[in-house]
Amino acid sequence: MPITAVASEEKADDKAPQVSYIGLTPALVGNYGSGPKLKYYKADVSLRVTGADAAARVEHHEPLIRNQLVMLFSQQTDETLGSVEAKEALRQEALKQVQQVLEQEEGKPLVDDLLFNNLIIQ
Repeated sequence: MPITAVASEEKADDKAPQVSYIGLTPALVGNYGSGPKLKYYKADVSLRVTGADAAARVEHHEPLIRNQLVMLFSQQTDETLGSVEAKEALRQEALKQVQQVLEQEEGKPLVDDLLFNNLIIQ
């Protein structure tokens, strides 16, 4: 006999802000570094926002955000992508730049965090 598990949901406070994740699709793909050999990156990025209004505003500015991130990634080198610590520094810089763009456009940073769902360098 199969066992069925039933989970009960507690009602969340309706006034609590809703956290959502906005995935930048398609993934950011391009080349980076300088030298005779082309090097590529592919980054699946999600932005964490709080509230439906913030999510709508961030989605509205997605082309500008994507442009800023592509420019940032294209400036990278093997050293700035070569270790876990370097990737974390890149993530922090990407978050800072996204927040700066939104600050200029909306007057507020709107994005709480930036996450790499996948980061491939070759």
